[in-house]
Amino acid sequence: MNRLSNSNTNSHFLLRHASLRQIQIFEAVSRHLSFTRAAKELFLTQPTVSAQVKSFAEAIDMPLYEQVGRNIYLTEVGEKVASSCREIINRLSNLEIMLDDYKGLKRGRLRVAVVTTAKYFTPKALGAFCKKHSDIELSLKVTNRENLFKRIEQNLDDLYIIGQVPSNAHDLEVVPYIPNPLVIIAHPEHELVGKKVSLKRLAEEPFIMREEGSGIRSAVESLFAAQGLKIKERLTMETNEAIKHCVIGDLGVACVSLHALYRDERLNGPISELDVEGFPIQKQWNIVYPKGKELSVLAQEFLEFLQLCSEDYIQTA
Repeated sequence: MNRLSNSNTNSHFLLRHASLRQIQIFEAVSRHLSFTRAAKELFLTQPTVSAQVKSFAEAIDMPLYEQVGRNIYLTEVGEKVASSCREIINRLSNLEIMLDDYKGLKRGRLRVAVVTTAKYFTPKALGAFCKKHSDIELSLKVTNRENLFKRIEQNLDDLYIIGQVPSNAHDLEVVPYIPNPLVIIAHPEHELVGKKVSLKRLAEEPFIMREEGSGIRSAVESLFAAQGLKIKERLTMETNEAIKHCVIGDLGVACVSLHALYRDERLNGPISELDVEGFPIQKQWNIVYPKGKELSVLAQEFLEFLQLCSEDYIQTA
């Protein structure tokens, strides 16, 4: 009898020694990798945050992070604990939303992360969604494909919008979304404007490329490599806007999402689309989230909202 009692006591150790507030604080610190930014988000003092995280780590009885100078690095255990903390917070948030539904209210938290090309429509969709739910807490992260997959691994957000999904991503729920054609652009006075251009001829031109980890870069490199061609890379830029300005400055040609070009840029503007063999590369955006993840009421509603209004927020020619 005593043995059973001791077993139950040990299995509930965290329930007795860790508080929900500590879980919330550690989750914020793990997300920001900063005591200062976590304190600011939670409207607490930095000493309070540090003390609560220290107490939480003592309850776990294993090192959760390392501090080198002013930088914080999560240990392997810290990463696992942080992910579990987010699951707890998400479930409590979902409970709050359901309770608010019973009260006739609509509140809660919605965290969305998207690849950079999706920034041209996601804010519009979120804006329309927030008009229906004005009291929600909203987070939107725009990053490249590589960083977005890191966020998925860390369970930082509710929903993610990406381009190509890796063939080995068996641990993701994938909801096909809208087309995302990739095109080649050049200065309006470029000699290739108005001509049929082979990929071999295009390979002779200096390219403005996206950074490593970009889905667009990966797509262009794969197409060229399939024909034994190399890209003549002149510059590397981290945003579509920077790439477009380089093209306007006649520094080279580039590949961008068609939706990254505004209407006035396409029609008699400072940028021209080239007619190139193999382009447009027909890609699509996908809405993904980890398999087994229980979506909050708000996340599920936003997912359905995106599917219903699929092409209402993308630019058309």
